[in-house]
Amino acid sequence: MTYLLHLLMLLFVYAMAACSLNMIIGYCGLLNLAHAGYFAIGAYTYALLTVTLGWGFIPATLSAASVAAALSLFISLPSRRFRGDFFVLISLAVELVFFGLFYNWYSDGHPPGTLENLTNGPFGLEGVGRPEFLGRGLERGPGLVILAAVLTSIVLASCYFMLSSPWGRLLKAIRDDEVAVRSLGKNPDKARAELMAIACAVAAVSGSLYASYLGYVDPSLSSLDQSMLFLAMVLLGGVERFWGPMLGAAVLLLLPEFLREVGFSGQLAPSIRNIIVGVVLCILMHSRPEGLIGSYRLKE
Repeated sequence: MTYLLHLLMLLFVYAMAACSLNMIIGYCGLLNLAHAGYFAIGAYTYALLTVTLGWGFIPATLSAASVAAALSLFISLPSRRFRGDFFVLISLAVELVFFGLFYNWYSDGHPPGTLENLTNGPFGLEGVGRPEFLGRGLERGPGLVILAAVLTSIVLASCYFMLSSPWGRLLKAIRDDEVAVRSLGKNPDKARAELMAIACAVAAVSGSLYASYLGYVDPSLSSLDQSMLFLAMVLLGGVERFWGPMLGAAVLLLLPEFLREVGFSGQLAPSIRNIIVGVVLCILMHSRPEGLIGSYRLKE
């Protein structure tokens, strides 16, 4: 039972993070490699507020989302003119900066959360506060999973209605023909910046939920591997389709666990599982380049 609850918790966290990345890729047509950085910003902001200031789950999560949205707007200003390969390189540079800050903002002899030792470097932050309900902390179990399900449903429902609105259709038009949109008097840069802020805020919320579940954060949350995992979930499930990233997250989380139960044993078992997962992904992407339920593919 505990194992199933753990998988459900991870599914809610990664579904939210992948859907937020899909907002950038599917509705802006921009391949973003810095998404794990905003995920980690949410986790670290939540951890610092709960550990050092004793904040509760809701104010700490809202603050984490606000910090990520503000940072995305700050970064969007100098990078708004970049498209295609140039945007990918810019997002990669941002990702490396985030990881470097989380990994190196450490000074021996100073307590975590201070200006000299904000992130505690490679050692991470422990003792992260858990959500409370009626004055009781929600430990790992059904209560925390129900909270994750409710929070994920609220956030994704809000994103769905926003993307289904005229504003969402404007974003699709900008993605497909920016010149035509400008000729109608619309401002593509403003719409993109708004979407980036919302998507990064959602990623920060998922990072906060992840930190509250583990009770610990470290720089690996902002690694390039984590960004590539989010990207794989989006591309596998289907770009632009709102439910595609959720399907991609489910496949990439559950397939390795299924193979773990098949019965491979020995030192080569992890390598065999990785090879099988890689082969399956290659077959799926070859037969369905738009994703399992996708309708749009990034321009080559």
